[in-house]
Amino acid sequence: MRLNLCIDIDGTLTDAYYWLDMANEYFGTDIKPFQVTKYDIHEVLGVPKEAYLAFYERHGEEIHRKAELRDDVKEILWTLDQDHEITYVTARETKMKEVTEAWFHDNNLPEGQLYLLGSHYKVDKARELRCHIFIEDRYENAIQLASAGFEVLLIDCNYNQKPLVPGVTRVFNWGEVHNKIVEYNQNIEMIVEKAVDSCQTIEEYKNRTMDKSMKIA
Repeated sequence: MRLNLCIDIDGTLTDAYYWLDMANEYFGTDIKPFQVTKYDIHEVLGVPKEAYLAFYERHGEEIHRKAELRDDVKEILWTLDQDHEITYVTARETKMKEVTEAWFHDNNLPEGQLYLLGSHYKVDKARELRCHIFIEDRYENAIQLASAGFEVLLIDCNYNQKPLVPGVTRVFNWGEVHNKIVEYNQNIEMIVEKAVDSCQTIEEYKNRTMDKSMKIA
């Protein structure tokens, strides 16, 4: 049986900090990768959100076009593509579809279905795709997905250093991603059982976190 792998793009396939040079030049800052301890970039740069959105509106396509791959991503994706179904699920807006598809082509990455959600909420799409394993870099997404019953591999970044919950496994590189998927495949019955319609689980999670401070996008 082939596993259904859902894979994020920014910070997961791409280097998590490649955008810093452009942002530093634009805002006159000098932020280093070790200082990127928050996911919301405007907070890292110390600028209003509106200012960052204006920057992204102007340079977003260029940023995505110049995105650098993480080490070993290409080789491992092609290896995974031989045995499993790969689907790319990103929070990018649909207006970035053309530049995103061009980037995949230019980097010679395996073709797969591509979903640009325009939102960080990925649970419904994961359910629709009958996802077995979701590979992600955003901490809030990982917690959300795991609480809905999905197995998540969280790519280590400076901005996701928070306690994990059952269902989320931290990985430090794509070699570890590959090893974990091989390991999961040896326990495929357990993975498939978790990849079920989990409406009740999702509702319980939403109710449980309604009054908590954790931000759910």
